[in-house]
Amino acid sequence: MKKQQLQETTDFLKSNGIINPQIGIVLGTGLGKLVEEIEIEKEITYSEIPHFPEATVEFHSGKLIFGELSGKKVIVMSGRFHVYEGYSLWEVTYGIRTVHALGISTLLVSNAAGAINLNYKKGDLMLLDDHLNLQGGSPLAFKEANEFGNIFVDLLEPYSKKINNKLKVIALENDIQLHEGMYASVIGPQLETRAEYRMLQVLEADAVGMSTVPEIIVAKQLELECAAISVLTDECDPKNLQPVNIDEIIAIAGKSEPKLILLFKELIKNI
Repeated sequence: MKKQQLQETTDFLKSNGIINPQIGIVLGTGLGKLVEEIEIEKEITYSEIPHFPEATVEFHSGKLIFGELSGKKVIVMSGRFHVYEGYSLWEVTYGIRTVHALGISTLLVSNAAGAINLNYKKGDLMLLDDHLNLQGGSPLAFKEANEFGNIFVDLLEPYSKKINNKLKVIALENDIQLHEGMYASVIGPQLETRAEYRMLQVLEADAVGMSTVPEIIVAKQLELECAAISVLTDECDPKNLQPVNIDEIIAIAGKSEPKLILLFKELIKNI
C-alpha cells in the first residue's frame, strides 16, 4: 500500500516534468532563500501532489522546486514535516522517499537549532557529524519498511565524511566558521527546560533541534550520501537561560543564510 502510494506520487511528479534530479535539498526553518539561486523549471505546492503531506508551520513554504543550481539538477523541499505537527514518521520522511524515487543520489539538509555547546554562538553554522535520536521512534519501524531496503541500517557514518570534508575546505576557503558536532533531535514543539539542556550537555550534544534525524535515517536506508548543516539560532545555557523569541530565531537564521547558501552552492559544483 505504501509503495503504491509512493509510486503514484512519483508518477505524478514525473508527468509534470520532474525528471532525474541529482541532488535533493531540504530547507529548514527560516532558510528558504536558496530557492532564489535556482533556475527553476518546475514548482509544485505540496497540496497538489498526491499523498504528500502539507507543511503547517508558518515559516515553511510547502513547495517542491525542481531546477538547476551550480550546473546540477536539484530538487528542493522548501518546507519540511515534523512529528510535532501531528505527522507520523512515515509522513515526516515521505518527501525523502519521494525525491529518492525521482533519482537523487545525494541529500543535503539544513535546519535551525539551538547551541548546547557553549563555545558555539548565535548565527554560527554547525556541520553534523553524528546525531542522537531522542524522538522516541524510528521511521523504519512499520510493517512494509523492508520493501524499501534493509531496515537494520548501519549508522556508523550517517553523514558522509567525503562530503563533510569538502564542506570544511569550502568553509576555510571562504572564511566561514563551520563547527562540526553532534545534533540531538527531540520531538518538540516546546523548547527544553533547564534540566533538559543539562541532560543534553551530559549526553555531549552540541546542538538540539526538532527535525533532520528521521530524514537521515530514511536516506541511509535508501543508500543516499548525506550531509546536514545547522544554523545555530539560540544559545542554550541552562545557567543563563533567556526567554525564547521565535521572531529573533527566524531573523538570525535569515542573517546566517548567505553563508549556508554559499557552502551548498560550492559543494554542488564539486559533487
